[in-house]
Amino acid sequence: MDLSIEGGFSDLVLGAQSVFRATMEALARPGQPQGIGTDAAPPAPMTPELGAMALTLCDHDTPVWLDPNLRASAAVTSWLAFHCGAPLTDDIAEAAFVLLTDAALLPRLDTMAQGTDQYPDRSTTVVLAAGFAETAVVLKGPGIKGELRTILPLPNGDFLAQWADNRARFPRGVDLLLVRNGTVIGLPRTTRISEA
Repeated sequence: MDLSIEGGFSDLVLGAQSVFRATMEALARPGQPQGIGTDAAPPAPMTPELGAMALTLCDHDTPVWLDPNLRASAAVTSWLAFHCGAPLTDDIAEAAFVLLTDAALLPRLDTMAQGTDQYPDRSTTVVLAAGFAETAVVLKGPGIKGELRTILPLPNGDFLAQWADNRARFPRGVDLLLVRNGTVIGLPRTTRISEA
């Protein structure tokens, strides 16, 4: 079996539409998991959810930065080239999407493309295959009535301080998608995150 050819959506259009709808819903309702049932089967270490997001969001116009785990896998880079055609970049500031297998590999948010006041959509979207470490947080902002107390698989360290700086740059800034267990959780740059 050629891993670079196998493992895409069995129905490209329906698969991409379903994942795209779930992603838009996740960004409209920050912190609330949305199902992304997928039959994508990318080569390891890329997870099915991470692969589904790449199949849906990435194309020849969207430079992609891969974490070292993904970048080191010839099977993953070949799979992305065949199914998405997205150019890979070593310059994270040029990346439309950053794909990560581990929160510990998340670069600083301010090193990524921030967009401009005129074109805020020219920023980076981070897609993180979230692990099992979880943080109790309070979310506030657009798409959230009042506040949302939840537990999210967020990066450790100074991530919350970085996120506060990211939010302060609005309309510029980075958006974050957490994917795992057949779900996507959206954290757009407008969302305030604080420890519960």
